[in-house]
This record gives sequence, structure tokens and C-alpha cells, in this order.
Amino acid sequence: MPVDPWAIDTLTFSGLEARNADSMLVMGNGTALGSRSGVRPGDPGLTVTLAGTTINCSAGVAAVAYAGQGIYRVAFPSSVSPGTYTAAHATLNRIDLVYLRVWDNAVDASGLNKADIVYLAGTPSGSPVAPTPAGTQIYMPLATITVLSVSNGGTASVSTAVRPATVAPGGILPATTAPSSPYTGQYYDDGSNLRRWNGTAWQTVSPLAVSASDQISMPGSFTTGSFVDFTAGQWPPVTVTVPPSGQVRVTIGAAVANTVSGSATAWASWRATGASTMGASEKNSVTTIGARTYASRVYVLSGLTPGASLTITPVYQVSAAGTIGSVTRVSDGQLIVEPIAG
Repeated sequence: MPVDPWAIDTLTFSGLEARNADSMLVMGNGTALGSRSGVRPGDPGLTVTLAGTTINCSAGVAAVAYAGQGIYRVAFPSSVSPGTYTAAHATLNRIDLVYLRVWDNAVDASGLNKADIVYLAGTPSGSPVAPTPAGTQIYMPLATITVLSVSNGGTASVSTAVRPATVAPGGILPATTAPSSPYTGQYYDDGSNLRRWNGTAWQTVSPLAVSASDQISMPGSFTTGSFVDFTAGQWPPVTVTVPPSGQVRVTIGAAVANTVSGSATAWASWRATGASTMGASEKNSVTTIGARTYASRVYVLSGLTPGASLTITPVYQVSAAGTIGSVTRVSDGQLIVEPIAG
């Protein structure tokens, strides 16, 4: 059936038509006419604070979605107070709720057409939870207020963690949990990494910091026969946090030489501690035998615990030592440690 397209002269638009058209301006929720409620990311508006026992909410704007009714765009041009919070219980803690409510008589038969900020006290409990508004259909949470019992000090604190954010279609959403019903190519920022939905799973795509450590000097004398750590003053170790992929790429490069004899060796390598306990070996070293070698070597550590700390320490080994620099040498090194996005 024909509809009224927004916006053409001489046409008359209902509130529902206008709200449905406004859904084009806001991030979808996976349904044909659905949208995501929220405040604008980075907007300080509609922030709930306490002044003593008085609850205040700053001026601001929000989009409040309701199934089948499109988007209600709401603007509060000045700060507003929904009142004071209920006194603390003697022995039980409580969690209260502050929310933005929209009254639409055509939807809720309330006899009202307005928006306001509402305070709702929770129920004191040994395991308190925030209340759910009863009889209120169109609303968006702004904050919770945790009120400790008198026996626990009777103090109150505000958290805005329940307040959602929304963005324009295609925008990057900051959120602690992944958006529901994602589309291929959708992005969101989980607070640590930029994530992209590839049609099957969320992948980390944000640039991850690359750490590099340049060798400062060689030891004053080489210890022979075993792998030895460079001191932090000679070649500093590198510590990184394992990314969600559980993979880290390590590259070592150096000038290594040992011409004491035709069988004399020199190694530049590294060992891992923390998330991995891998030691130095042929697979992660630059080596030479009776000659000079200038090279680099790449190795990928896999299966690490995301979020764990990983330290890579540069080490050397020489089988015999001659004059440092001209005969026996492990110098001009660089260690590069790269967390791999997954």
C-alpha cells in the first residue's frame, strides 16, 4: 500500500510515520523497522550525578526506540532533577534506577504526551538488583544508584554503565558487549580493540602496538658455552599483553660473527617468560659458524592466554670468544614484538 515519503509538500504525516522515517538516522537492531536506543558517544549530556541526596540529570539528547513505533528523539534543554533518593535501609543494600521515560498517549493511553527523567527505588536485599519500571512502556535507562545500608555506611554512588550509546548507521559503536544481530562489515569498539563482524565471527582489527628494543651494547666479555641474557642496559627485554588472538610475532635481527675457528659459533636469540616459557633454540635464533652473518628471524608464538603478560628477553651464545667486535660479535641487534590481531 502507498505511504507518505518524508518530506514532501502538501502531505500530512502522523507521528508514527515521522518516527519510522527517523529510524534511518539511527543504528539498527536487526529488525526491519527497529533501532538502537542511546545517547551519542562522547556526549556529556544526560549524565546523572548526586548532590547530597538530590539526583540531578544534565541537559542532553537521546534516541529512545520502541518496537513498532520507530524512534522518539528527545531533547532536554536544561538540567532536571527527579527528586531525592530513598533513605538507606538499616542492614540491606539497594540498587535504584534513573531512566528517561516517554509518554505517548497514542501508544500507552496515558493521557500524556511528554518525556521526563524518573527515579525508581529498588528493593533492599542481600543480593540487590536494579528494578524494572512497571507499566512504563517507552523508556531508556540512564544510571543506577547503589545505596549502601546504614550498617555499611549509608553512602550512595552512581554508575552510568546501563546507559546505552547509539550511532548513525555504519558508525562505530562503543560498547562493552557486541551488538546483537550484526551485519557483515559492522564495527564496534569494546574498549580495548576495534572489532569487525566478518559474517561468522567478530575479529579484532584495531592496530596493535608494536614494541621494538634496540641493542645498546655488547657485553664487556662474552660468557661461552651457554645462552646468557643480555642485561637491560645492553639490550632491554620487551613486555607485551597477549591479544585476543592468542598470537604474538617475534622478530630478532643482529650482526653475529665468530672467526676464532672454522667451527666457532655465535647466536643472537631470545627467550619467553610469562604467557610462554619458550627458550632459545635454532628455530628462534640468528646464528653463524666460523663466519659473519647479518640476518633476522621471525617466529610466531601461538596458543597464548589472551590478556596475559609476555616478556621476551634477548640472549646470546658463543662457543668460544676472541677479540670482541672484530673476531667475536653479537651486535646491532633489534628485537620486535608484535601482538597479532585475530
